Amino acid sequence: MRRFLLALSLGLLVCTQTFAADIYGLTAGKPDIKSPGPITFGPSGILFIGDPMGAAVFAVQTGDTKGDASMAMHELDALNLAVGEACGGKAQIKDIAVNPETGNVFVLATASGKGPVLAKVSGGSVVAVPFDNIPFAKKTLSNAPDDAVVGQGRRKRNLRSSSITDLAWVDGEVIVSGFRKGKAPSGVTSMVFPFNKADRGASLEIYHGAHGKSENTSAIQTFVPFIINGEPNLLAGFVCTPLVRFPVSAVESSDKIQATTIAELGNRNRPLDMIVYEKGGKKFLLLSNSARGIMKISTEDIEDQKAITERVGGGGVAGQSYETIESWKDVVQLDKLNDSHAVVLVKNGDQLDLKTVELP
Repeated sequence: MRRFLLALSLGLLVCTQTFAADIYGLTAGKPDIKSPGPITFGPSGILFIGDPMGAAVFAVQTGDTKGDASMAMHELDALNLAVGEACGGKAQIKDIAVNPETGNVFVLATASGKGPVLAKVSGGSVVAVPFDNIPFAKKTLSNAPDDAVVGQGRRKRNLRSSSITDLAWVDGEVIVSGFRKGKAPSGVTSMVFPFNKADRGASLEIYHGAHGKSENTSAIQTFVPFIINGEPNLLAGFVCTPLVRFPVSAVESSDKIQATTIAELGNRNRPLDMIVYEKGGKKFLLLSNSARGIMKISTEDIEDQKAITERVGGGGVAGQSYETIESWKDVVQLDKLNDSHAVVLVKNGDQLDLKTVELP
């Protein structure tokens, strides 16, 4: 009887995963990921993986559909070592993402001798998620920059390596930021999911207060979806450190987006990761940075924030107000775990520690 019930439960699990694969057009196989980049979760346990050098987004069925995010808790020192041990090679973590349906944390990394690897963290345990025969679909960017070094001197760079800088799941679409082909390389792309339609993209221009001019050659570093007056918008951060907003609908309706700069957060700094959360009836943006700590940024009256259109000199700040969370040190990545907590990746010497922290 036990064997019958076990066989039945396994059969139901396989059927469930097959059904999800059929709905979303996924086919079992090995994703040909060239360079692991940012990741984010979509529906039904599907993880979207950005591949900048391959100029593609992969939808991978993780099978992670059971759990309670409200009860999740993760504390794990030296996550990079644990991922390496689980996946069979020294690991370099590229990104982490919480599955909002289960509260489990997924880690995308490279492992020596293995290439791209994926691991699942549940509490204090880490297990590898094999890529060898996993349901997936692939969508290639239609306007990615060539894989070639361009420019001269200190400005030499391969724009392909930043063809995907961040991505998010928004109302049935995967929104992708990064460089595009052309004289105005900064851009945003929309991919309807399942991947059965052509992608749509637009160039992106912002006013950079620290530089005192409009720019279209700097890519978004990190962004999050945010509802303004009932319409999905993106809040996006750039190097040195303008914060802008623009409606998601503009990605499909225009070839060029003129974003509204709503804050200047200080120069000589690179935004690393951001989340939106609610506390005390108010919404906040939490932003980790390379040089300016963790910023808790107010979104109050963000829809009415006057656009910054003049130079903000001396490395100063302007626009939306913020406070620095002094108790959060050396945070390089973060994601929202549930309504009251976040998970953070903290640099600790040569290791990266995964911690659960209360939202400030």
